[in-house]
Formats: sequence, C-alpha cells, structure tokens
Amino acid sequence: MAFDFQVTIDCAAPHELADWWAEALGWQVEPQDESFIREMVRTGAASEADTTRHRGALVWRAGAAITSPDPHRPRVLFQRSEEPRQGKNRVHLDVRVGPERQDAEVARLLGLGATELWRASQGPYAWVTMADPEGNEFCVA
Repeated sequence: MAFDFQVTIDCAAPHELADWWAEALGWQVEPQDESFIREMVRTGAASEADTTRHRGALVWRAGAAITSPDPHRPRVLFQRSEEPRQGKNRVHLDVRVGPERQDAEVARLLGLGATELWRASQGPYAWVTMADPEGNEFCVA
C-alpha cells in the first residue's frame, strides 16, 4: 500500500519561508483562495485573527505551502509555530544537484540568504550542510 504525504516545516514566518524555498527549489507557492477565506470568516468558521496579508493577498496566518512542477513530488507545508527552533533538525531536506553543480548551487543559495554551516563527505559522496533564513538545516549534494 502506498501513501501520499507532505513534508511539514515548523517556522516563525511561514509565508516568507515558503517564498524563499519556492525560489530556492524552482517550485511554486500554492495559491490560497481569498473568497473561501472571506467566506469562512463571514460565517464564523474562522476569525480575522486567523488571517493575514502577504504580498497584498489575504492568506491563512497558520501556513503556506509550495508544490513542485512534478506532481509526483511531495508538497511542502510551512506551518507557523510560536516555539523557537531548538537544536539540530531531526528531519531535513536534501537538495540533490550533482557534484558538477554543487558549488554553483551553494553560491546561488547563499545569495538568496542561506548560510553555509559545514562540508562533509563519505566515500564518493560529498554534501554541504546549509541553513535557510530561519536556521532550518538542509543539504546540497
């Protein structure tokens, strides 16, 4: 039996982080339906406090998602969390670009606001561990 799944990342600023990761991966931020959000507030199913504005659009405060152009890849949801990040990630994303593109991709991500943490290798495999603007670790391999 196969299951569909998404990857969820807790963060302080989900809309900004979704924008950053969409740019980093070449994916799209999933649009949110303003008329649906307004209807939920109008009927009392949600409150104004559940919403915010991002890039001029009415969106749910709780989160934002990105999707790949390839429908077989999982959706990534950025979910608002009031708790600060503590310690090392227990799950992280690996951005696989191949050894011939690794340095260029690291440079591009640094230009977008990522931080390089360290480089490592095991046998023929080498990767660069980086952090996104909120400090979530990921690897470029």
